[in-house]
Amino acid sequence: MNHPPLPHPTDGELAILRVLWNRGPSTVRQVLDDLSRVQPTGYTTVLKMMQIMSEKGLLERDESARTHIYSPRLPERETQKRLVSDLVERAFEGSAKELVLHALSTRKASAAELAEIRALLNQLEDSKP
Repeated sequence: MNHPPLPHPTDGELAILRVLWNRGPSTVRQVLDDLSRVQPTGYTTVLKMMQIMSEKGLLERDESARTHIYSPRLPERETQKRLVSDLVERAFEGSAKELVLHALSTRKASAAELAEIRALLNQLEDSKP
């Protein structure tokens, strides 16, 4: 059975997903508590957003207990990969090189980040046939 592609999360939905990726499966109250540390928000707002995210397929909801437990449908890395892939296609006409050049020219990378990037590039080079 083919499922329709998942929508890309909005900024607010990404904030909720980040909480769930860090905490693991959580109740609305637990997500609210984490979100409220950064920006005050209401319980009903978070509840409604999480219900919509569940309907959109971004979250899974365990209804076996009185208090529903929510978890992300996709792992963080997979969501990031989907978002970056979409960005490369839409903003950089499919050019990963342009994305990387823009990213590195926009924000200064630390020495450690540059070392990781070099190591990844070397690994990619070594794996080519």
